[in-house]
Amino acid sequence: MALNVPNQLTLARIVLSIAFFFVLSQYTHAAPQTVWLHAAFVIFVVAAATDFLDGYLARKHNWVTPLGRVLDPFADKMLICGAFILLAGPGFVNQEQVNVTGVAPWMVVVIVGRELLVTGLRGFNESQGTAFAASLHGKIKMWVQSVAAPTLLIIVAHQGRTITGAWIEIVKLVLVYLTVIVTALSAIQYLQRSKDALRGA
Repeated sequence: MALNVPNQLTLARIVLSIAFFFVLSQYTHAAPQTVWLHAAFVIFVVAAATDFLDGYLARKHNWVTPLGRVLDPFADKMLICGAFILLAGPGFVNQEQVNVTGVAPWMVVVIVGRELLVTGLRGFNESQGTAFAASLHGKIKMWVQSVAAPTLLIIVAHQGRTITGAWIEIVKLVLVYLTVIVTALSAIQYLQRSKDALRGA
């Protein structure tokens, strides 16, 4: 199990994800301390950057390893699923019992369900000897999620302070629904890629 540079970056992303979950879980909208949101924002951005960097280095230098093929998607799913689970959690519920991020529990179910489905499809396809690398749709999905999560953190941290106006609610609505739609569409695309293997199962 070669710990080359891409694999080291992937492991760093897992560690950063744990740090991100801890920091974000300290925030509560009932007694908001925005320092937690700012710290979580920075950690998330750094963690997401390692995802793009490790993939670039692995392809450029042909450093793709079996360990990396397992750890990289796991690290991605851990970061994204954990982020949206926490964004839909009680820490972001205001006095009116409304989640200020706009992320609803059913949206998290869609996001986590998609990741479980694709993980299952990847394992099945590769057990049949069919390569199942990430597609362009999957990469776009990751980009959208990686922009939406930290943007929501910054909006919540500054809404009503330096960010005001009814338009910000529209921005949050667009971000969360775009994330759900792109996530669901990418799942459909992976199902289409797997139809031949599934028919022969």
